[in-house]
Amino acid sequence: MATIERRTFLKGTAAAVGLSLAAPFISRSYAQGSSGSVNIFAWAGYISDDLLAAFEKATGIKATYTPYGTNDELLNQMRASNGTGYDIIWPAVDRVPNYVEYGLIQPIDESKVQWDRVLGSAAKGSEKLGAVIGGKRYQVPTDWGTEAIAFDKTKFPLEYGVASYRHIWMPEAAGKAAVRGHSGLVGLALWLEKEGKLPHPFRDSFAKEEVMRANYDVVLAEAIARKRNIVQFWSNENEAQGAFRVNGAEIGQTWDSSAAALIREGLPIGYIAPVEGALAWMEGVSLPVGAKNVEQAYAFLNWMVTPEGGAMYANHTSINTTAVGAEAHLSDANRTFFAAAYPGDALEKLWWWPVQENWFVARRNEYQDKFLSA
Repeated sequence: MATIERRTFLKGTAAAVGLSLAAPFISRSYAQGSSGSVNIFAWAGYISDDLLAAFEKATGIKATYTPYGTNDELLNQMRASNGTGYDIIWPAVDRVPNYVEYGLIQPIDESKVQWDRVLGSAAKGSEKLGAVIGGKRYQVPTDWGTEAIAFDKTKFPLEYGVASYRHIWMPEAAGKAAVRGHSGLVGLALWLEKEGKLPHPFRDSFAKEEVMRANYDVVLAEAIARKRNIVQFWSNENEAQGAFRVNGAEIGQTWDSSAAALIREGLPIGYIAPVEGALAWMEGVSLPVGAKNVEQAYAFLNWMVTPEGGAMYANHTSINTTAVGAEAHLSDANRTFFAAAYPGDALEKLWWWPVQENWFVARRNEYQDKFLSA
C-alpha cells in the first residue's frame, strides 16, 4: 500500500524523525511459549476476539480486554485506582506526560522490546510527541491515526485539495454537522489561522496559557456564532458513528475508524484529510505502575508489532499500525480506504497533536464546556 510504504507520516511535525532506532536485538521467540494472563485496558473497538485468540495461540497467554471511550475516561480510571487493575493501557502519546506527572505508569524496559519490529520513524518520532520524559521512555508506539473530515458523498462531494475544516462551519452545513467538542475547536482554529484571524500561532497555545486563552477566545466566539451547524456532538466511537447513521449528520470531524466503520456498512460516506492537515495522533502500550503480569504485558506488546498482529489490528480498526511488514497483510478494503483518505501530499501535511499538559487539558475542557453549553 503506497500510503503506508512511503513512511512519510511524521514529516512536518515537531518531532525529529529518524529512519531507524538503535536498540539491542531480542530473540523473536521472546513472546512464544509463555503462559499466564494479561489484563488490557484499551479503546473501545480496538481489539477483536480474533486478535485475542491469535495472541493466545501464539503465546499461550490468556488476554482479558476491557474497553474505554476517551482519553479522559482512561486517565480518570487510572487516577482512581492509583495505577492498578490492569497490565496494559493504551493512551494517546501526547497525553502520556499526564500519567507520568501523576505517577501512574512505569518506565518501559527497552531491553524487553523487540524494536526491530517497530517502524523506526514512529519509534524516534514518539520521543518528541510525549513517549519519552526525563530521558525515560513510557510508551512504545503501536499505531497512529487521524481525525479529519467525514462526509456524505451524495450531499457534500468533497475532494482532496479543496476539502477544508471550513466546510463544517459554512452556512450550507447548518443542522448537518457533527464534531467532538474540544477537537472541533481545534479544526476551527486551524481554518481561522489559515485565514489570518488568530492573534498568535495556534501551536503556541499548547506552550503558554496566556497565548492559549487569547487564541481560544477568538475560536470560541466563532464556534458559538456558528453553533447552529452542529446537529450532534460526539465524544466516543459509537456516538460519532450514530451521528451519521441515525441523527442526520452529513459532514463533520470524526476519527478514521469511525468513518471506515460506516463505509463498511455500505453508507455513502467519504473520509479525507483537509487542506489544513488531518489531526494526527499516535498511540501505544504503556504499563501502569500496579501491573501484576509484566512479562505477559511485554509479550503482548511484542506480538502486537509482528506483521500479523499489526495487520489484524489495522484490518479490524482501519487505523494504521507501526508494525514493520504489516502492509503485506492488509485487506483490499483498508488499502482502498487509506489511499482515499490520504492522497497526494496529505501525509506530509498531517497536523500532529502537541503534548497536552495537565494545565492545557483543564483550560481546553473549560472552553469546550462553554461551547457545549452556549
